[in-house]
Amino acid sequence: MPAQQKKLLFCTAGVLSLACALGTAAAVGSQLWVRGTVLCSTGALLVNASGAELHKFIGDIQYGLFSGQRVRQCGLGGRPFQFSFFPDLLRIIPASIHVSVILFCTVLIVFALVGAGFFMLNAFGSPYETLHGPVGLYLWSFISCSCGCLIMILFSSEVKIHHLSEKIANFKEGTFTFKTHSEQFANSFWTILVCSLVHFLNALLIRFAGFEFPFSKSKESGTITGAVDLMY
Repeated sequence: MPAQQKKLLFCTAGVLSLACALGTAAAVGSQLWVRGTVLCSTGALLVNASGAELHKFIGDIQYGLFSGQRVRQCGLGGRPFQFSFFPDLLRIIPASIHVSVILFCTVLIVFALVGAGFFMLNAFGSPYETLHGPVGLYLWSFISCSCGCLIMILFSSEVKIHHLSEKIANFKEGTFTFKTHSEQFANSFWTILVCSLVHFLNALLIRFAGFEFPFSKSKESGTITGAVDLMY
């Protein structure tokens, strides 16, 4: 591939990596990871609510990795309040999973920035053929993509398997019991998915630029090895 086209591909991949780093950083500080509604089941059972009356007992909830907000609806109007994961909710949520999600987000941001820098180095410089060169670009892209996948898997398990929304809704509730009525992942979660796909695309761009995948043997080397074997 001509040098100008390689430069264009590496610049594109560098800009995409930088955008992913900034997008992930914005997602980490956002409260838009999960949106949903919670039902005050105790209040609904007391008045035998159904149909339109049931909406009086359904409140909204949304949260991110550090904080969130919900509206408490128990038939007498909504009462909104804010909550924070640190340190308030650490006792009732799977803290190890939650902290792991934040750590992998940090790693994703760091390696996305590193990848962006090395993509630009390969576009405008002559790097060493080690971690500074194509092998390093494959490595940074693979680590970033893997971190994004781990973030989605861990956070999904925290929400769906450990019922994170219900635990938040029932925090410090002595009389009433809340159940999840509906929940869906919001913008910040899908931002991580897009970033993972972008890092995978970057690896394809490196291959499209003419660089072999690491640890893959070229056909020429295999032909030479076969010729040497025939000679001996």
